[in-house]
Amino acid sequence: MWRRIQTLIQARNKEFYRDKSALGWNFLFPFLIIIGFNLMFNQEGQHLYKVGIFNSLPQQTSALVGQFQAFRQSRYIDFIEFSSEEQALDTLKHHRIDLVIDPTSGRYWVSDSSPKGYVVERLLAAQGAPPDNRFIRQNVKSREIPYVEWLFPGILGMNMMFSSLFGVGYVVVRYRKNGVLKRLSVTPVSPFEFLSAQVISRMFLLLMTTFIIFTGCSLLYGFECRGGYLDLAIAFTLGGFSMVALGLLIATRSASEEFAGGLLNLITWPMMFLSEVWFSLEGAMPWVKTFSKAFPLTHLIDSVRRIMNDGANLYDVRYQMITLAAMSVVFLSAGSWFFKWQKD
Repeated sequence: MWRRIQTLIQARNKEFYRDKSALGWNFLFPFLIIIGFNLMFNQEGQHLYKVGIFNSLPQQTSALVGQFQAFRQSRYIDFIEFSSEEQALDTLKHHRIDLVIDPTSGRYWVSDSSPKGYVVERLLAAQGAPPDNRFIRQNVKSREIPYVEWLFPGILGMNMMFSSLFGVGYVVVRYRKNGVLKRLSVTPVSPFEFLSAQVISRMFLLLMTTFIIFTGCSLLYGFECRGGYLDLAIAFTLGGFSMVALGLLIATRSASEEFAGGLLNLITWPMMFLSEVWFSLEGAMPWVKTFSKAFPLTHLIDSVRRIMNDGANLYDVRYQMITLAAMSVVFLSAGSWFFKWQKD
């Protein structure tokens, strides 16, 4: 028995290291992730909290000046300048920053539903100013978006991303490796027809799953869609279609499940962290924001959040819709062009 087990282990090991693409990804992928995150979130630029500031430094008592200057010296807080109070408070309501402070008037704003905002408020209050000469908390006048409602579209988008990329790209690679595509190659089915069938099948499952999750969470937690449900459905459909098409593009030629898995991870990890699923990119380096727009998940989450949280319509998110539609056409066309039934 042990001899048979040893033989199988040796065979599997040889299969692994003879697959040069999979072997290369297993060594290269961790380095690429570390290098990428080191560039975007290095120690010097690592910020756990974001504070918006508008107006100049205070010209009042020295205690208030000292409190603000001490607060600004705090580590791991990114202080972002805004040109107006309206812009800063709008950003705060959408949880892109954690606190807004006006050092000239001695006022600050914070969201009651923001965990990070609570911590930053405590840090501001702990700077040692006398109780009668501290920054004064102000209430947000317009409707405040709860943090969980801001997060919900990101969770839905992330679930669609994983289901699209791995549910289509990985499956097609397995079809090629197991010889299923080789059999289909002798039938009248064209690559475009095969890929279109994969897209339609996955889209049905994707939208059904998203609908069930959305309905269940709305009933349990009372999430609202302040925009039109038809607009929301169109945004989810276009976003899901573009990511399914991207998954097919990745699987057009690869016959190695290990290589395809590494390539899918290389795409999903940056997409998950740079598409504002968990946190805002407010205050990030400009090239990071520009790079994030190359991902369909960024446009999907942005459009869904605006429809659900702000009551936007399709015209308001037309840029995101046009971008998702263009990405879908490019991905599906390229996938059909480069598709091969069999491995080389």
